[in-house]
Amino acid sequence: MFSMVTGFMNYGQQTVRAARYIGQSFMITLSHANRLPVTIQYPYEKLITADRFRGRIHFEFDKCIACEVCVRVCPIDLPVVDWKLETDIRKKRLLNYSIDFGVCIFCGNCVEYCPTNCLSMTEEYELSTYDRHELNYNQIALGRLPMSVIDDYTIRTIFNSPQIKKSKFLD
Repeated sequence: MFSMVTGFMNYGQQTVRAARYIGQSFMITLSHANRLPVTIQYPYEKLITADRFRGRIHFEFDKCIACEVCVRVCPIDLPVVDWKLETDIRKKRLLNYSIDFGVCIFCGNCVEYCPTNCLSMTEEYELSTYDRHELNYNQIALGRLPMSVIDDYTIRTIFNSPQIKKSKFLD
């Protein structure tokens, strides 16, 4: 008889504990339901990317020595480096450099291992076109620096950092 009473007490305690957990989770759900929706009007409002964000690759033609390290470290051998050997000075002369961003996985290995720092990552994340062949960037397109989101006066920036909650234009 005593074991049956303690069994009912344990069952009652477990039921109360389960009800408390269900109540706590329901309160969390209700607290999220009270939030207002946050809608980002895309062309006019853009997120500021994190400091370590790896976007489009920027290329400086004058610094490149055509060593092809970027091609060797790329997991899919993506950069195309065309060069000509200058026999009189026994050096390579870079003719063309291109990267197809339709295939690129943005791993950043080419930037990390470049010995002359002619490659760098930008904060540009809008690589969308209707024709995928437009994503094949040559040295001229890779050399253009994108306009920073912070510097563009036509765009309202939205911070994606947990420390900064408000936009600078909302004050």
